[in-house]
Amino acid sequence: MVTPPLRPAALPPAGLPGLDPAWSRLVRAPDSAGVQRTWHLLDTAPGAGEDDVAGTLVCVHGNPTWSYLWRHLAAAASAAARPWRVVAVDQLEMGFSERTGVHRTLTQRTRDLANVLDALELTGPVVAVGQDWGGIVVTGWAAEQLERERGGAGRHRANGGEARLAGLVVANTAASYPADAPPPGALRAALLPGVLPLVTRRAEVFLRTTLALPKPALDVRVRDAYRAPYRTADDRAGIEDFVADVPVGHDHPSRPALDAVTAGVDRLREAGLPALVLWGPRDPVFGEGFLRDWRRRLPGADVHRLAGASHLTPEDPRFAPVVLDWLGARLEGAAPPVTTGTAAATGLGAPRLWAALEERSEDEGPAVVEVRPDGTSRAIGWSLLARRTRELAAGLEDLGVRPGQRVSLLVPPGADLTAALYAVLRVGAVAVVADAGLGVRGLTRAVTASGVDWVIGVPKALAAARALRWPGRRVAAGPVSDAVLRATGAEATLLDVAERGQNRLAGGAALPAEPAGDAEGAVLFTSGSTGPAKGVVYTHAQLAGLAVAMGAVIRTGPGHPLVSAFAPFALFGPALGATCVVPAMDVTKPATLTATALADAVAASGATSAFLSPAAVVNVLATADDLDERRREALAGVRVLLSAGAPVPTPLLQRVRELMPLADPRTPYGATEVLPATDVSLSDVLEAGEGEGTCVGRPVPGVVVGIAPLDADGAAGDDVVAAPGVTGEVVVGGEHVKDHYDQLWATHAASVRVRPSEELTRAVGAGRWHRTGDVGHLDDAGRVWIEGRLAHVVVTADEVVTPVGVEQRAESVDGIARAALVGVGPRGARQLVVVAEAETAVTGPVGRTTVAPPALSRRVRHATGRNLAAVLLVPALPTDVRHNSKIDRVRVAAWAERVLAGEKAGRLA
Repeated sequence: MVTPPLRPAALPPAGLPGLDPAWSRLVRAPDSAGVQRTWHLLDTAPGAGEDDVAGTLVCVHGNPTWSYLWRHLAAAASAAARPWRVVAVDQLEMGFSERTGVHRTLTQRTRDLANVLDALELTGPVVAVGQDWGGIVVTGWAAEQLERERGGAGRHRANGGEARLAGLVVANTAASYPADAPPPGALRAALLPGVLPLVTRRAEVFLRTTLALPKPALDVRVRDAYRAPYRTADDRAGIEDFVADVPVGHDHPSRPALDAVTAGVDRLREAGLPALVLWGPRDPVFGEGFLRDWRRRLPGADVHRLAGASHLTPEDPRFAPVVLDWLGARLEGAAPPVTTGTAAATGLGAPRLWAALEERSEDEGPAVVEVRPDGTSRAIGWSLLARRTRELAAGLEDLGVRPGQRVSLLVPPGADLTAALYAVLRVGAVAVVADAGLGVRGLTRAVTASGVDWVIGVPKALAAARALRWPGRRVAAGPVSDAVLRATGAEATLLDVAERGQNRLAGGAALPAEPAGDAEGAVLFTSGSTGPAKGVVYTHAQLAGLAVAMGAVIRTGPGHPLVSAFAPFALFGPALGATCVVPAMDVTKPATLTATALADAVAASGATSAFLSPAAVVNVLATADDLDERRREALAGVRVLLSAGAPVPTPLLQRVRELMPLADPRTPYGATEVLPATDVSLSDVLEAGEGEGTCVGRPVPGVVVGIAPLDADGAAGDDVVAAPGVTGEVVVGGEHVKDHYDQLWATHAASVRVRPSEELTRAVGAGRWHRTGDVGHLDDAGRVWIEGRLAHVVVTADEVVTPVGVEQRAESVDGIARAALVGVGPRGARQLVVVAEAETAVTGPVGRTTVAPPALSRRVRHATGRNLAAVLLVPALPTDVRHNSKIDRVRVAAWAERVLAGEKAGRLA
């Protein structure tokens, strides 16, 4: 006799936010024991055939949620141009499915899922989707489904069709879990003796804690909807059982089932099943170790991190769009494949970065010169640098560094960093370079997100690594005592590593084979000035190509020393055969470079080229009065001055000529994803004359620039043209364009989604495309003009306005030092506002906020040619961290909105 259910299955109550009642249905099927049970599930297209939908997404929730978790994905999938059917099952004992009183194990849950899906008689492509422990259940089902299909056991339907596994999407879940590991994250407390029933069944502690994880917080009505099926202790018995089934330890009953799922993941990899791993980095249960395990087991999977998201990943508004974009790109052929798991092959034939060191291994001349604050310097010769790089490479291999492993380098520019970087690349490991200017939080996010295996850093960085629990084994750079080694958790110093390598090489050992050109070489992090810092992946060949392209712009090479006050490019000088000079400054704060420090660096090497950030240029000019005659003579010998990272005003460049009369200042344009893209000198800018935006010159050899025109809503489409006078997003193509973004599949997919004209397609050839996020236009002479960021375009009721040209005209007015154009009000009907730094000599003292005097406002309106809603004066505009130059217009816009609404706005900068 079959025992009746403790609580029968039911339909959810009406009015749950975001849930279409038409999706809910009850389905009968046998459970894992063969007993007929009733499931509640969401089904957006019951009875749909293969011709009606693109396929079916089988979605499985975890604990303590239910199928409500998938409502956003269900709505988006149903509204797609070619809809996907979503089937989201409430597991037995959970949600509104039947309460049977059976303690269900992982094996039973996987079999239950298979049975209810068989009852639905699905046909066509099926993509398994899961989160939390539901991800483990659906992955186990997917592996079993694959075996059924391979064995010809797929069930043929009455209409002749059959279900076929087409893909896997997992979010914040596990591919495996070591038997000797403690319970993951927050589950540790719940599994303590006597605690589990108290926090899961008798009270809502576990449920409410889970619902409190998303950031921003869930609406109270949404939290109530999640709680709806779990109102009584009997309703919550399944929550307790689910936690108890977490296979902790070797003897747990579900340990064999989890091991079987892990083996199933290997089979899915071997079968080449398309997979997407979506991750909320702020999850206290499934931390970074779980994501690294997925990447190791499914190296071909596409990975996308949802910055700021937590455990309930499908609640993030970005989740559903990413899934649908991925389905279109990978399964529907709506977009060209996007490479993110492994580096794509490239036609670049440039030598590796360390080739110049080997070529000059007998040269005793200086390769790196480090200038001290007192003006003295230390020179490291080419022969020593080449030998130290080989010794470090051999030592790192002996220590256990392997090809493909990731090594974070947290060492200031100089000989140690140069040798360590080239040694890491030489052994085939991947260098992770994140600017210390990102700050502790930004660096933590970068190092953690990269999943580094090693950290090479100065003691201060290693102390932070230990305190903040950064991953990876540690090696200390610089002179370090045994006490510091113990305190930081470092197992060796760079000197120790070099000695190990020296002994290894002396014993006849050879360095490993050079990495292939299309192997990943480095992850370079963006500045974070236009959003969270992103890891940009370059292959070895692309790194070499980038160095060659940069060298052509810098006009440097053997016999032409380079002073680099811009940290990332201190590394390229030796690759070009040029002596690299590091000035006395805090490289994390570009504005700390003084004219004296720059002159001392030039004098230390007879440098003919210098690379400065815009903020460094400003401070050099501001401190020029401190120069003595000897230092002025040194600067007068500079022939090439480059400044990049942010726009540099023409008047500023003209003032530079007073210090460096032989130099024609150059401001190459590009980004971490492609640098350089264009090149322009002050003479070129003056020749171009006034225009809308900033002239950044013509594309460098090997680079093509096109424009994706803006529509009436200020959005850029996918078509890319080379016609002059068209305003739109600037798109760059070339062979030294990035390979991909690291673990940001959707971001990378969006950055390469273009339809270039035939002319541009032919010009780029085998190169890659990158959407810069900048807006601008081409002129009749083929020059590129930058008009601002796409995100900062203001859409009024009458027109689409790009900011830079308006700001430049505002800055031409006496009394305005620097200006930011922003919009206030609803999108599509925004009002234009200029927020400006005031020249106090003209305007007088400025408080936190001052409405510009009527006469000044009139002059600004006249100069800009715009009907500005207001002109606000502030002591300073907020800028980014790395460059100290890019205005944070998003922050300015939000602040101006509050000011004009009469709210308390606070200090802007």
